[in-house]
Parts: sequence; C-alpha cells; structure tokens
Amino acid sequence: MAAYKPLVVQACPKLGERITQDTLYWRGYKTPVQIKEFGAVNKIDFSPVPPYNYAVTASSRIHIYGRYSQEPIKTFSRFRDAAYCATYRDDGRLLAAGSEDGSICLFDVGGKAPLRQFEGHTKPVHLVGFLSDKYRIFSGGDDYSSNLWDIPSATEIISYSEHTDYVRCGCASKVNADVFITGSYDHTVKLFDARTKSSVMTIEHGHPVESVLLFPSGGLLVSAGGRYVKVWDVLKGGQLLVSLKNHHKTVTCLCLNSSGQRLLSGSLDRHVKIYSTTSYKVVHSFNYATSILSLALSPEDETLVVGMTNGVLNVKHRKPEEKNENSQKRRQPVYRTYVKGRTYMPKQEDFCVSKPVKRVLRKYDKLLRSFQSSKALDAVLEPPIMLHTPEVTVAVMQELHRRGTLRSALAGRDEKQVNLLLTFVARRVIEPRFTPVLVTVADMITDIYQPVVGQSAIVDKQFLKLQEAIGKEIDYQEELLEVLGMMDTLFATFTKKRDTCLEENKSNGLTEIIETNMNY
Repeated sequence: MAAYKPLVVQACPKLGERITQDTLYWRGYKTPVQIKEFGAVNKIDFSPVPPYNYAVTASSRIHIYGRYSQEPIKTFSRFRDAAYCATYRDDGRLLAAGSEDGSICLFDVGGKAPLRQFEGHTKPVHLVGFLSDKYRIFSGGDDYSSNLWDIPSATEIISYSEHTDYVRCGCASKVNADVFITGSYDHTVKLFDARTKSSVMTIEHGHPVESVLLFPSGGLLVSAGGRYVKVWDVLKGGQLLVSLKNHHKTVTCLCLNSSGQRLLSGSLDRHVKIYSTTSYKVVHSFNYATSILSLALSPEDETLVVGMTNGVLNVKHRKPEEKNENSQKRRQPVYRTYVKGRTYMPKQEDFCVSKPVKRVLRKYDKLLRSFQSSKALDAVLEPPIMLHTPEVTVAVMQELHRRGTLRSALAGRDEKQVNLLLTFVARRVIEPRFTPVLVTVADMITDIYQPVVGQSAIVDKQFLKLQEAIGKEIDYQEELLEVLGMMDTLFATFTKKRDTCLEENKSNGLTEIIETNMNY
C-alpha cells in the first residue's frame, strides 16, 4: 500500500510590506509601557535638557516622569480645576500651564508652589508657551484672545483679540524672539509680532485648527485641523506648499523628530503617521488602541510618548544597539560547527546511513488518511483556521471534491454548522483564488439544504448574505467588462490612426519620387 501523501495547500503570492530604512528605524522600539492617568492626556512636553524628563498634563494635575520611570517623580496639583498645556522653557527650569479658570501658572521645576500667576483671561486657557528670549509668555484662551505676558513683573504686555473662536494651539519662533503663532477654531492661523499691535499674517486653514508647528528654521509652518495636515511657506506670505490627507478623522497633534527630517501627526483615528519632510509621503505609521490627543518625541528620538482619550499614556523606548563585533565573535564558532561536514562528499568505500525523517501529519491530514471526510471538514472549519489560513479550508474542500465525498461531508449538519459553512462561503467566494472551489460548494449546500429553507432564521439570513455577495460580484464583473470593452475600442482607434498615418507617409513618399522623375 502506498504511503499517504499530505495535502498540498496552494500558496498564493502575497505582496509583502516594503522594508525601508524608515521601517527598520521606527520598528526599533521596545514593547510599549502603559501608564494610566487620571483623565484624558491633553499635552506632553519633553524637557529640552538632559535627562529629558517629560511633563504630562491630564485632569487637574501635571506629572513629571523620568525617561524610564513608570511612576511620576514630581506632581503639580495646585489647580482648582482642569490644567492644560504644561510647557517647558528652553532651559528646562520653568514650566508654564493654563487652567480651566483662566489663570496661567508658572512653576519652578524644583519647587511645588507657583512662582507667578497671570490673571487676564476670562475663560479657560488651552495655550501657553515661552518666547525664545525666555522672559515672556504667550497664551491663548476660549475668550478668543491671545495675550503676551512679562515674567519678571507678572503683567500683561499686550492682548490681541483678532480670532473669532477658541484659541487652542500655538508655537513660538526660535529664530525671532518677538514672533509667535496661534491657531483657532475659526479656521485661521495668525502670526503675531510683539512689536506690532495687530497680526502680521493670517493663514486660512479651512478647518478648526488643532495644532500648529514651526520648523526650526522659521520658514515653514505646519497646521493640523480636520483630516488635513497643511504645510505653508511663511517667507512667501503664507503660500500653501502641500496638503496631506492621510488620516480618517481629526488630526489632533504634531511634532518633529530631532533632525527635523520627519514629521509626526496623531489623530482620533488611532494612528500616528510619520512623513518625510522632503517628499511629504508617509514612510511609517503606528496603530494605537484608542483616539490620540497628544504625542511627543524626546530630543534624541529615544522615547516616543503618546497620550490618549482614555487617560492611557503609551511610552515606547528605543532598543539599545547591539555591538556587532561581540555578536560576530560569538556567532563564528557556532556557525563553523553548524556547517561542519556539509560539503563532505562520500567516497566509494563509505557506507552511508540515512536518518529517517519523521513526518508529522496535521489533524485534517490524519482524518483524510482514515477517510473521515466529515470530521476532516470540521477540523478546518475551526475559527483560527478559517480566519487566518482560509486557503487550508479551501484545499480540504477541493480534495474532498476530487475524492467525490464533498456532498456527503456537507450533508447531515445542524443549524450551527450550516451557519458556519455559509458564513465562510459568503465571505470568501468573491476572492478570485477561492471562487472556483467555493462556487461548487455553494451549489452543493443550496441543493442539500433547500428543503429546510424557512425553518431557521439564522440559516435564511446567511443564504441571503450569500445571494447578496454573489449578486454584487456579478454587478462588478459586468461593469469591469464594460470598462474593458471601452478600453479595447480606444486601443483599436489608436491603432487605426497610427496605421493611417503610416500609409499617408508612404503615399507621400511615392508621390514625391514620381514628381522628381517627371521633372528629370
């Protein structure tokens, strides 16, 4: 008796993900650490100086975390209500934050009580930042105003009331100590100069602006609002350079990496997209569990922190680089041992002993070998196989059909099993690699269980889904045939035109030759 040959599953080629340098770089982070905060994380800001601690603003607290600490090393909780937008100064010594009651608090990172408290806004302050001269603070609130404050005297220098809706984001120029930018829900981004009494530039984003970012050179501005991320040239009066629409929901936050060559955007669609700042194409993306409100990247790109609406802080640390020299020294003896004798050619007097290879059969192969068709089909209808390796299920069905036992394997099933079968067929019948087999299976199921139609609402529903899926696929095929016919007509027209042009050129050449001969 011939030995049983295991079932051959036809492997279809898959389009693998293109592995680039960016893919390898951004995959080089460890498994994330999850930290639970007291509320939605509305702002994350890294200290610009070592050891690069980061401030997390959530609910009515500001927590300071170390790079590798899972517990806060310091907490600021002197807020009556919610706190917003805790931001470090460039020297990492001071921290400013807005609040729900309209006040702005300035903290010393080494202390607990506020050093200064700025009063002037009448509604919650969602935007606070330092100008690059380190002695002035700019702010924006829900009272539609953008204010500038003097730190030593704790007084207001100037107030701008040009926005017509909430001011929710902003940034300061690192090149000019008098320039700062604000973004508002009135769909505009305004550039202010502290030496003037009004804005010097207004940019229309087109959607409520959730985040703005200025490149270190000060020449390019990035705004995020709605599903769009837009890049503007400030030096050309706010000219739009590119508009990116890679998210499916509102974009809430932006940040740059340490070199300024990669732009990161977070969105309510649970994705962080990473763009190249030269081509503005997505080079990588991260997927998270819930909607993203804030993100920050450490100055050395060593830590990526993402804050979400459910109060979870997701922290990823970069894997340490392995030393190639040590790893090679460690691998060399093992590799030599592994390949030893691989190239040895047996001589004529040698006696070769072959090691028997034990063949392990899968469950469905064992059942097929013992001619248990129904149980073999049950084995491949388990959810893990149907969902992740449907080609195995289809291969077993094809083998049963080849043996002539597919009908008997499909018959005699209860409501639950028929529902499972129809669910799989309705979902996979439209895939070209499975269609020839599953159409036959669908025909047999319909013939076998036609007498019981109407006795089970669940089975009837699956039959309707199968009918709908096949009907849609037929409609698609008809439309594609129409398009194919149009394309064939166009190609035929182009071919005729080309042939006509060639014939005209030939005839013109013959006419010229005849005329020349007559002249002679």
